Amino acid sequence: MSISLENKISTAQNLTAALSRVGDKNNVFGFDMIGEALQFVEIEGLPTNKHEEFKYCNVDAVFRKEFKEINNSFSEINMPPVVVDAINVYIINGRFESVSGKAEGLVICDLVAAQKTHKEVVEKNLGAHAKPTSSVFVALNTAYCQKGLFVYVEKNAKIDKPVYIHYLTDPISVSVINPRTLIVCGAGSNVQIIDDYYSKGANFFSTHTSEIVVGENAQVKHYKIQNEGDNAFGVITTEVVQSSNSVYDAATFIFSGSLVRNNHHVRLFGQNIEAHLNGLIIGRHNALIDNHTYIDHAMPNCNTNELYKGIAYEKSSLVFNGKIMVRRDAQKTNAYQSSKNILMSDDASIYTKPQLEIYADDVKCSHGTSTGKVDEDALFYLKARGIGDESARKLLLQAFAQELIDKIEIPSLHDKVLELFEESLK
Repeated sequence: MSISLENKISTAQNLTAALSRVGDKNNVFGFDMIGEALQFVEIEGLPTNKHEEFKYCNVDAVFRKEFKEINNSFSEINMPPVVVDAINVYIINGRFESVSGKAEGLVICDLVAAQKTHKEVVEKNLGAHAKPTSSVFVALNTAYCQKGLFVYVEKNAKIDKPVYIHYLTDPISVSVINPRTLIVCGAGSNVQIIDDYYSKGANFFSTHTSEIVVGENAQVKHYKIQNEGDNAFGVITTEVVQSSNSVYDAATFIFSGSLVRNNHHVRLFGQNIEAHLNGLIIGRHNALIDNHTYIDHAMPNCNTNELYKGIAYEKSSLVFNGKIMVRRDAQKTNAYQSSKNILMSDDASIYTKPQLEIYADDVKCSHGTSTGKVDEDALFYLKARGIGDESARKLLLQAFAQELIDKIEIPSLHDKVLELFEESLK
């Protein structure tokens, strides 16, 4: 049976009927939170272009599409090859399926099991950072998620291998999926997380919601690779909270998707915190790729850096909306933000809006943006030395992107992302 997202919203507005369906044993949220989420959907409704946050992200057409509810089938032949020596976690069609590998001080299981084995950790954090009333998409995820993922890095644990999370969507069925992830990194821990979103040919909508807790003195490197194909639609929300003396270093690489909306929020609730958000975005065909970042400086002596780069081909549209909040108590803040973009077509569009909101008076903050075409002088220089036009353009684009790709410290993952980037230039 197929169901449109509009019908799903309408169903959500009938709280009694909706609650009878979403009260699934695989949904870890209680009836009270599910009811709160669905009531929020009923009151707020779907965002339109009249909402400032969705000014350039037209989701109306998506909500009129038909999607089928799917079962959990994923042929091994369609699995992406594992190229990184890692602890591999498989999320299939939005539900936790399996984990291969283990490490001392690391717990990986579904959220239902985690409620029994790590009840206090789950109850303290799940839904506390990505609140169901923060957005319609988080609310829908709260109501409809099943068998979410729980990753817990114990205090002072140093995980030698990356935790590689494969978010796989069935390549045949079309679907609405609602993956939910909770990652809690204890004080003094150190871990690398890789989110790899993969699908070939699937026509689906996702409301993936992640909560990442970075404890005091913890260090987290977070890589995100989105390459789900031209029929993928989704809103991905990542809520990060950091404690004192912690480091969160994130790099996002987007190579395909029909509509991709990333909400990446980082909240600094301690002193001497570092946070880095980097992104490389490739827009092809009619894709709309929209990145919204928000960094909240609540305490003094913290440093943050953002660098997002985009390349737009054909009729694609790229959006970057980045906001840095510096609250009154956040003195001695250093915060920098930059968005750089290249238009490869007269029909492509790029919209950037870097923002600073500062209430402290002893800070160093800056933001900037630039959008243009390939440097004609540099192109002429290369062509004058016998390099063909197409090859010269690829060389310049690779030089543009290399700064971000080189931030990947895992050699095999670096090579994989570089290969995906080079393929996107063909």
